Amino acid sequence: GPQWKESPQPFSCSIEDPTKQTKFKGIKTYISYRVTPSHMGRPVYRRYKHFDWLYSRLLHKFTVISVPHLPEKQATGRFEEDFIEKRKRRLVLWINHMTSHPVLSQYEGFEHFLMCADDKQWKLGKRRAEKDEMVGAHFMLTFQIPTEHQDLQDVEERVDNFKSFAKKMDDSVMQLTHVASELVRKHLGGFRKEFQRLGNAFQSVSQAFMLDPPHSSDALNNAISH
Repeated sequence: GPQWKESPQPFSCSIEDPTKQTKFKGIKTYISYRVTPSHMGRPVYRRYKHFDWLYSRLLHKFTVISVPHLPEKQATGRFEEDFIEKRKRRLVLWINHMTSHPVLSQYEGFEHFLMCADDKQWKLGKRRAEKDEMVGAHFMLTFQIPTEHQDLQDVEERVDNFKSFAKKMDDSVMQLTHVASELVRKHLGGFRKEFQRLGNAFQSVSQAFMLDPPHSSDALNNAISH
């Protein structure tokens, strides 16, 4: 089926060193991340709100492309070490998807996000991206039509095949999502109780071994009762 043209300059991007920062004399506190694109080698520092801005621009402009969600916001515990590390890992996965996509990786707003280190220039580029008129359905106007002659029957057949694929894929993903959600619900409900019963049974076996000295299988007992 139809595919996006590969990016002429593929690159990767690292997200490291989450650091707690303050502004307005300590009134406002946030976490900044060091973001380093491989094709520049120069880091920029971004907050979660900058990622959120980029995400909203991508959704607004590329309505025909699936853009994965950012890690969810959290009202409390935002500065706990576990939460910061977990969010960083998810941001890495998100940015990896962006850099590997042949269209999203070339978006001017994304380039601005990765390269702009000056606050004044950041605001100018941000406003420029927000005034972009080639968004939504207008994005289709940026497509280039082949100049050579196309066989009408061949084109229609390809389009029909791709429509069938898109519908089947959409239906299949919805079914997979439903089944996975049901499985999660069962693990939180009935399955959870069954696993607890199984764990109690293993613990009982461990307790039985402990009644038979010498305890030559302490390592095994500890593993069973864990």
